Amino acid sequence: MRLKRALVLLTYNEIEALPKLFDRIPLSAADEVFAVDGGSKDGTVAYLESKGLRVFGQPRRGRGCAFSVALDATGADVLCYYSPDGNEDPDDIPKIFAKLEEGGYDLVVASRMSRGAHNEEDEKLIKARKWVNLAFTFLANVFWNRGPYVTDTINGLRAVRADSLRRCACRVDGFVIEYLMSIRMMKLGLRIGEIATYESPRLGGGSTAHSWPTGVEFLRHLAAEVAAGRGCGAPKEIMVK
Repeated sequence: MRLKRALVLLTYNEIEALPKLFDRIPLSAADEVFAVDGGSKDGTVAYLESKGLRVFGQPRRGRGCAFSVALDATGADVLCYYSPDGNEDPDDIPKIFAKLEEGGYDLVVASRMSRGAHNEEDEKLIKARKWVNLAFTFLANVFWNRGPYVTDTINGLRAVRADSLRRCACRVDGFVIEYLMSIRMMKLGLRIGEIATYESPRLGGGSTAHSWPTGVEFLRHLAAEVAAGRGCGAPKEIMVK
């Protein structure tokens, strides 16, 4: 039986990029399409609603909060999270859905680090963000992965089975959500697949994932997950907005 698919657009002040990208988003690849918005003030919500999309607000700011809002808002079997800012290739959306369903995976990530992939920093001499991501990914694999090596534990373009995501109990607010999700999938012994993706520059606006605060957030959660061992859900989740 075919799984019910939900495509979730994650937005926050994306009015510069959205008109350039929207017509390329394969809405027909999903049974349900909606957006979760983090409090845009630039017309993003009005634009999405003009396209006939439902837009859910967030009780708190943060990417992790948006993931939770989406999970609670749908009865779909599979969710694909996509940020329409230009970094992520909309052509990957059908590929991710297909990979998850055909391969029996619990999570499929669009990897910027695998063979044939492209990272936004690949043309730079100093690839600081890429190297940090690779380091965090290496640690996750070393501590918890019992399956094939996962090359990108952090990228946001991903599809996940709703029941598997609920098992992970990833109720956090901040940018660490994707990394925490990958870690807990590994802890639970769930299957993670990847497709190679081409990461492009943003088409407008600026990233709100500032390097130092985001890095500290990742380190705090990594330490908490190490302390929790193989368990999912430390006694007290670290909520970072």
